[in-house]
Amino acid sequence: MQHIRPLQDHPEFTIREYSGWTEYRVENWRLARDGSHKVVRGYGWSWLDPLIPLVTAVCWQTISNTRLYSFLYTLLIGTYVYSKCTNVLWESVIVIHSFGIQYETHRGLPGIPLLMSRHFIPLTCLQDFVINEGLHGWNVRYYLAALEQSPHGTISLHVPFENILPHFPVLLEVYQEVQEMVFQRPSGASTDEQPH
Repeated sequence: MQHIRPLQDHPEFTIREYSGWTEYRVENWRLARDGSHKVVRGYGWSWLDPLIPLVTAVCWQTISNTRLYSFLYTLLIGTYVYSKCTNVLWESVIVIHSFGIQYETHRGLPGIPLLMSRHFIPLTCLQDFVINEGLHGWNVRYYLAALEQSPHGTISLHVPFENILPHFPVLLEVYQEVQEMVFQRPSGASTDEQPH
């Protein structure tokens, strides 16, 4: 296994090369844009977390005496625990040589993955892998997309990194690598170029 961080300004992005497959992973944190190089996490523990047991201990008599309060408190705590357990930890694009690509999203508590979702696109169904742009409010956001053609001929668009939305340099690196590995196109070649 080879572990590479190709972009110094984006250490949240790593490439993990194994025999037979390569993983492009973006973790849910980044460096602060103010030049301080502080880590800004997209998930984690907050000041509210230690207050929950304290509030439970102080209010236990009131909570446990009535069913309505017990139900509401259980619902509130359950919702809070669910939101903590479903934080996105990292997202990956995995290129499985000569088979296809797979998207993965890992969710869980900070440092403890609990849930994972996967989507595999066979090489025979993969039409193209592109960088696209979309509007989000007043901002232009770039994102990767895989065009998959079903056996019935319909084409669907699948977006990796849809929760984290990494910055353009990360997307460009993943795009170029996937183009080289899957479609055997050199880094600078465009899919729209016509031979002369």
